[in-house]
Amino acid sequence: MLIYTVRRLLLLIPVLVGLSLLVFTISHLLPGDPVKLAAGPQATQAEIQSLARELGTDRPLPAQYWSYATGLVKGDWGQSVLTRRPVWDDLKIYLPATLELVIAAMVLAVAIGLPAGLVSAVYANRWPDYLSRTLSLAAISMPRFFLGLLLQLAFAMWLLWLPLGGRFPIIDEPPPFVTGFLTIDALVAGDLGAFATALKHLALPAAAMCLSPLATITRMMRASTLEVLQQDYVLTERALGLSQRLILFKYVFKNALSATLTVIGLYVGWLLGGTVLVETVFDWPGIGLYATKAIVTQDFMPVMGVTLAIGVVFILSNLVVDLAYGLLNPRVRYE
Repeated sequence: MLIYTVRRLLLLIPVLVGLSLLVFTISHLLPGDPVKLAAGPQATQAEIQSLARELGTDRPLPAQYWSYATGLVKGDWGQSVLTRRPVWDDLKIYLPATLELVIAAMVLAVAIGLPAGLVSAVYANRWPDYLSRTLSLAAISMPRFFLGLLLQLAFAMWLLWLPLGGRFPIIDEPPPFVTGFLTIDALVAGDLGAFATALKHLALPAAAMCLSPLATITRMMRASTLEVLQQDYVLTERALGLSQRLILFKYVFKNALSATLTVIGLYVGWLLGGTVLVETVFDWPGIGLYATKAIVTQDFMPVMGVTLAIGVVFILSNLVVDLAYGLLNPRVRYE
């Protein structure tokens, strides 16, 4: 397992280098001049050139990339042209908010989707299976922003159970910053009231984001379970008189989960890159809104930082999936 882990970690190096090069190249090929935009409409050509020299955008692209790449290694992710704030400082504020939302959505999707897919396969072509497939189809077809509006209307405006939006009440003092995850920071501070408040604000956007991965995980788990149930070793275990529960949870679930893990890893990256609409509906201060503002103003450095951060999290999530897959299926460690 150690050799398998080291091999996977070494493969991350060329992937990260290629990702940084791709992000840098694409962002600099886009039309528009962020330096001119930052200088303002009344700026003279001399002032624009002076600002370009200050920001280093007047140098050749290879030299700019080398400075950018070496800065990444040192923890310098560049500076916003408009706000003059370091991109890394902004990411430390906005990225934990989005990660907390994505992780909460994935926890809900996995916790509900895996058992739902297993039950659907066990009762194939019966009413639990029909119900699960119908709900999965409806969930995967529902636009997330529209679902978010419906959830706000039902639980925030009619029932008054949950807050309409935001991450934490403006009039309340949030827990001290430790990880950037308000739920974890509240537990670290021992403030159960703040923890409950953070969960209430997290509930609706996480529910809006989880339906699509929930439907996919349920359908994938159902298909994998049906395939495993037809294997010879399962038929042999049944012939030996083992209980249905033992067969399902000791043998079938573990083997069916292997194929579903890949989908779970892919959805983490997909949710990270698709939080803009949900964050807009719920006024959630994450990297989706941060990236949207940077794109509108043609501010390259924040866009590059957000893209690279999403790519790194996506790569790391797939690394975790690969390691978990190696634990579930020892044969892949030697491939």
